[in-house]
Amino acid sequence: MSDSADYDARGGAAQTRLSLVGTARPPETPGARPREAEVFFNRAELDAILSVYGRKVAEGEWCDYAMGGFRDVAIFSVFRRASEIPLYRIEKRPKLARKQGAYSVIAATGLVLKRGHDLAQVLKVFEKRSLRLIDA
Repeated sequence: MSDSADYDARGGAAQTRLSLVGTARPPETPGARPREAEVFFNRAELDAILSVYGRKVAEGEWCDYAMGGFRDVAIFSVFRRASEIPLYRIEKRPKLARKQGAYSVIAATGLVLKRGHDLAQVLKVFEKRSLRLIDA
C-alpha cells in the first residue's frame, strides 16, 4: 500500500488518500445485468451435512465430497470413490421452500429419495434401519 499526499496552492496537505494495488475493477459493460447472489449452505446446514458425512466416512461407505453454489441451487455431492459419479446429491433450492421444501436428497439415478422443509428430517434418509428379531 502506498500513501500519497496532494498539496494545495498554499503548500499544506489538502488531503491524504490511499491507493490500493490490485483492487481495480474492470469497467462495467453497458447493459450488463448485475450478478445475482449464489445460493449456498449456511453454517448450521453444513454442520448437519458434514456430521452425516463424517459418520458415513467412518463406516467406510463414503470417501469424497464436492460442494457447489449456483444461482438457483446449492449442491453437496457424495462419492464412494473420487473418480465416480456422485452416489447422492443433497440440494438446497430456496425457490421451492414454500412448495415442497427447499431440501432434497437425490440418488445417482435421479430418484428423489426425500424432500422437505427441514434439513435434519431430510438427512434421516441416511440413517440405517435397525433390525429387530420378531418372535414367531
